[in-house]
Amino acid sequence: MAGDSAVSPLVRRLRRGERAAVAVEPRLRLRPRRVIDLRAVTKTFDTGAIQVRALRGISLDIERGDFVAIMGSSGSGKTTLMNILGCLDVPSTGEYRIDGVDVRSMDEDDLSDLRNRKIGFVFQSFNLVPRTSAAANVELPLAYARVPREERRRRAAAALAEVGMRNRAHHAPSELSGGQQQRVAIARALVTNPTIILADEPTGNLDSHSTGEVLAIFERLHDEGRTIVIITHEPDVADHARRVIHLADGLVVGDEERAPMQAATGTAVG
Repeated sequence: MAGDSAVSPLVRRLRRGERAAVAVEPRLRLRPRRVIDLRAVTKTFDTGAIQVRALRGISLDIERGDFVAIMGSSGSGKTTLMNILGCLDVPSTGEYRIDGVDVRSMDEDDLSDLRNRKIGFVFQSFNLVPRTSAAANVELPLAYARVPREERRRRAAAALAEVGMRNRAHHAPSELSGGQQQRVAIARALVTNPTIILADEPTGNLDSHSTGEVLAIFERLHDEGRTIVIITHEPDVADHARRVIHLADGLVVGDEERAPMQAATGTAVG
């Protein structure tokens, strides 16, 4: 055919009726199903006189859209594991990939960037900035990422609305209840649209009513397809997860799938 040499090989194959399967594979590689992948991860702390082996060879994976609770008593290694999952620390040995990215060779700047893009943190103590509005607190991760002001405000308002806190956007933390502060903290975790929501004892400072509200939010976020990982020592909190991983002495000693308990109360609006 005249001019056939001027067209691409893909176009020539399409003219001959061949399937363009090569266009599909790169898209599949962009979103790996396994969002957390640990292989033989250890963590040893050298105190000078002795070495403390906090993690002793943990292998586990968490798929995109899962809802996982990680449980363990004091000294089990769950805080160390949380720090590694959150890219706040790196393994002594072993491999950790988050959303397909290997963290082993990253420097602190790269880890900080990865945390900001891939992980939304929710802490027991809320970690809100005092004398700063709820909206400004939610905007903080976007400000660090140098997102323009109008875009920050729009996304913060949407995140606050998602957790039922739109009408409290201009209130300082001191003007909010504990449950409301934690809902603002969840909005802050959501605002960057991270791959994972990592929550460290998120109901530890809450009464039973506020605990129910916060767990209902996590369940709804999971139903929307988000990946939720909660570090907890409370069985009642773990009951809301779809999968519970038990740690002891730096090892995984249990990993069970379970039907979740429904939260006792819905998310309050206000």
